[in-house]
Amino acid sequence: MKQSERARFLEHPLEFSLNLFAEVRPGEATSALLLTLTVFLLLTSYYLLKVAREPLILVGGGAEVKSYAAAGQSVLLIGFSFAYGALAKAVTRIRLVTSVSLFFVSNLVLFWVLASTKVPLGIPFYLWVGVFNMSVVAQFWGFAADVLGEERGKRLFPVLGIGSSLGAVAGSAIAKQLVARGLGPRSLMAIAAVVLVVCVGLTLLVHSREERAHADDPKKEEPLGGPNGFAMLVSDRYLVMLGVFAIVLNAVNSTGEYLLDRTLLEAAKDHADPNKFVGELKASYFQWVNIIGVTLQMFAVSRILKKIGVERALFIMPVVSIFGYGVLAVIPILNLVFSAKVAENALDYSLENTSRQALWLPTSREAKYKVKQVVDTFLVRTGDVASAGIVVAGTAIGFSTKHFAMVNVVLVGAWFVTLVFLVREYKKRVPAKPASAT
Repeated sequence: MKQSERARFLEHPLEFSLNLFAEVRPGEATSALLLTLTVFLLLTSYYLLKVAREPLILVGGGAEVKSYAAAGQSVLLIGFSFAYGALAKAVTRIRLVTSVSLFFVSNLVLFWVLASTKVPLGIPFYLWVGVFNMSVVAQFWGFAADVLGEERGKRLFPVLGIGSSLGAVAGSAIAKQLVARGLGPRSLMAIAAVVLVVCVGLTLLVHSREERAHADDPKKEEPLGGPNGFAMLVSDRYLVMLGVFAIVLNAVNSTGEYLLDRTLLEAAKDHADPNKFVGELKASYFQWVNIIGVTLQMFAVSRILKKIGVERALFIMPVVSIFGYGVLAVIPILNLVFSAKVAENALDYSLENTSRQALWLPTSREAKYKVKQVVDTFLVRTGDVASAGIVVAGTAIGFSTKHFAMVNVVLVGAWFVTLVFLVREYKKRVPAKPASAT
């Protein structure tokens, strides 16, 4: 270690260490790590609940009921978005975030009590988990964008993304171990509730630190006034494009998941034990997505964003996707589908997610909370429903795997067009950096 680097390490050890992953300046490490830990725990709690819901919905209702219940989440998210916007108009940002989080904790306590009775919880708990996951994650990123601001957010979001990626991996692993030890849905609910309470405490700590650092901001504790999230969305072209982007991206991704499942089931017919074949390949799929996604998030995302900027980074994933689906439209074999979806999802969970969250940095405080709830919950689910419609229609017509791959090529084309308009609006809000002097 050089003398200058040793001096920097001794003066700011946390910031120096975090610079391996992103540009963290003196005084920023504590808030960055607290936010990273918060999103890590949020994702951990979600995966605990995700594992808890599966036996409740599948044993209690079956795969078909699970499919129908997923569509019902869209309706619930409309009502939740309106309720969230109404609450945001009445309370300050920290009361909004903590109230919503504690509301979900109270729901878990209720489910925990009901789980000890013979009340069927499969469908209501499945619907609830879908609303919980999408809303608390959207709320976290809105809060992070608000407290960090545009300049710090661009630099520190890659660090927060590490917490998100690792939380998903840890949550899955912890849930697997707990279930293997005989803990059922009720126990997983209780543990998740405790984790969420810890998240509330961390949020309050971050808020307190940032309040002291920005005590001269007169608007920091005002309620989030203005119209509801839907009204704000349709009145702003940039927000509209963010909404369209969410729909198209998730339509592509969900249709791609169907392509993988369809090809996998066709290949499984040639194996003596189809269930084992499907299970092993799915486990391998999730493992590779997580390994590549976490590696990208830790060592590549920050460098890519710093080198080419958010607006160019957004185009990397659709380039990979259109190449993958283009190949599948000609050669739809399992190994190629597997590789294409691993690449797509690894990028989605790392570079694309961080870039997508950064798009909210130049929006108003009201938009970060109210509109983000609409886009990241209802419109994301709308993309999933659109994909389901494509699958139903294509199956009725008699589409082959090649045909569905061609449909996704067209959808990725729409994705590119959406990004062109979205980036154009983004550049209007984010002034270009002056060229460096030579």
